[in-house]
Amino acid sequence: MRRDLFDEEHLLFRETVREFMAREVSPHHGQWEKDGIVPREVWKKAGELGMFGFSVPEEYGGAGVTDFRFNTVVVEEIIGQGASGLGFGLHNDIMAPYLVDLTNDEQRQRWLPGFVSGELITAIAMTEPGAGSDLQGIRTTAVREGDHYVVNGQKTFITNGINADLVVVVAKTDPEAGARGTTLLVVERGMEGFNRGRNLDKIGMKAQDTAELFFENVRVPVANRLGPNEGEGFFQLMNNLPQERLSIAVAAVAAAEVVLAQTIEYCKTRQAFGRNIGSFQNTRFVLAELATETEIARHYVDKCITALNAKELSVVDAAKAKWWTTELQNKVIDRCLQLHGGYGYMMEYPVAKAWIDSRVQTIYGGTTEIMKEIIGRSFGI
Repeated sequence: MRRDLFDEEHLLFRETVREFMAREVSPHHGQWEKDGIVPREVWKKAGELGMFGFSVPEEYGGAGVTDFRFNTVVVEEIIGQGASGLGFGLHNDIMAPYLVDLTNDEQRQRWLPGFVSGELITAIAMTEPGAGSDLQGIRTTAVREGDHYVVNGQKTFITNGINADLVVVVAKTDPEAGARGTTLLVVERGMEGFNRGRNLDKIGMKAQDTAELFFENVRVPVANRLGPNEGEGFFQLMNNLPQERLSIAVAAVAAAEVVLAQTIEYCKTRQAFGRNIGSFQNTRFVLAELATETEIARHYVDKCITALNAKELSVVDAAKAKWWTTELQNKVIDRCLQLHGGYGYMMEYPVAKAWIDSRVQTIYGGTTEIMKEIIGRSFGI
């Protein structure tokens, strides 16, 4: 079925992003995987092309356009090049709503121009060693002392953790208040007591800097609190999670499409028993199944993007998109690797890297199990 999500302006923007990826990213990504990090200069070059902060008001350097289709183009082109090291999706899709919707004029003047230009790289620090999907279980504290909060705690698995200049930290301001005791504070690079631990050694996504963060009596100005009131952090997080999960779903379907297309081409040329392996009925049946499920997923995700733009995407619909597409991504890539035979296990073939990089998709942003729990609770049973 024909995809009709994008207008002409999105297609033109896609060409710009694709050219950027071919010029500035693809030739260097292999080295970045060895280094375990992407150079900051790439962020600045992307900022110069207008790849960040689409929803940021024009007076702060953004496009002033609330249209997730532009975000989608960036994610799809990154996935298309297998550039799993770029943390642009987190910056654009997850962090932008916090820094656009929850900030006051003074905060916007301080942070948004650098956010758009790529000079200020962002991260969000939710997960802790003892608290993953259970956000109410966090132990990092922020105690008010006059015009500052004193922050103590530890975070882990933080995407952009090494490069980040601004980190939105989820902290307990009232440990006895449950969900109403959580506040979001922006911790900035260079604040005394804010330290980064290891750049974590992961199974995949080797070029993506994923770090431990430590906060020891970090004095964060009250002026760095997101939102006018203390104790609103949990609800701010819940409000923004649907867009985060949709972003993951966009990446999942794009990855499935890319690997499937590569595998179809491989099956046209790979010989076994004197025939192209694509000529075997089993191969055709496998590819038919994967192509059908991927296309169905594509149209559901596109519908979710339209709903998000109309401010109608529900928590439940986003949870459905997230768990289904990420599980499908792993299924598609695993079966495509099988069709590659022994070559699929070799890192010189894109399917091998895609297989490794895809595994985390069913974990971060809320595990598959948490997504099903969210959906199940909606039934009132």
